[in-house]
Amino acid sequence: MAEAVSACEGLARAASAEAPPDAALRLTAFEELYQRHLRQIYRVAYRLTGNHDDAEDLAQEALLEAFRAFDRYRPGTYFHRWVFRIMTRTYIDRLRRRARRPEVSLDAPAGPEGESRLGLLGDSRDDPQYLTETGGLDGTVQAALDRLPPEFRTVVVLADIEGLSYDEIAAVVGCPVGTVRSRLHRGREALRNALRPYLQGGRAE
Repeated sequence: MAEAVSACEGLARAASAEAPPDAALRLTAFEELYQRHLRQIYRVAYRLTGNHDDAEDLAQEALLEAFRAFDRYRPGTYFHRWVFRIMTRTYIDRLRRRARRPEVSLDAPAGPEGESRLGLLGDSRDDPQYLTETGGLDGTVQAALDRLPPEFRTVVVLADIEGLSYDEIAAVVGCPVGTVRSRLHRGREALRNALRPYLQGGRAE
């Protein structure tokens, strides 16, 4: 999260140089709040994206947007949940932009010898960062989360990892409570099916 902290502090210093005196107090308040909740914000970003680099980018983008919109934050309310709302919207917008881009098959032939792009890139399972992030049961849970549709993954992360209520999740993702319940039920069911071999003491084939 060092990049997110550095970016926010740099933006705060630049803004405070031009801001009236009372704005400096709000900048200080923002810094105190994001420092206090940084771990939670990064944890949700990681669970949504599934890897460190994307989580850093998502958290940084959400915090910068939160800084710009800080005049709309209501003091005394849950800062991290307010940022979750911004981050969820940012995450979904990213997925939509990615979906509009043409995709290239990694199995398609490439190069004079006809190797697949996947072969040229190498197997990511040998990458140290991949092994670190997906090692052990926690990595198994993250892999199962990664396979969920984004709308299911978001509510599962907010409910079962962050402990938000249905009403709070509905406010974060911007949908009715009934939709939250439905998505959470289906997301949990999919996770149970994916993790059943591990929960029963075995391993998936």
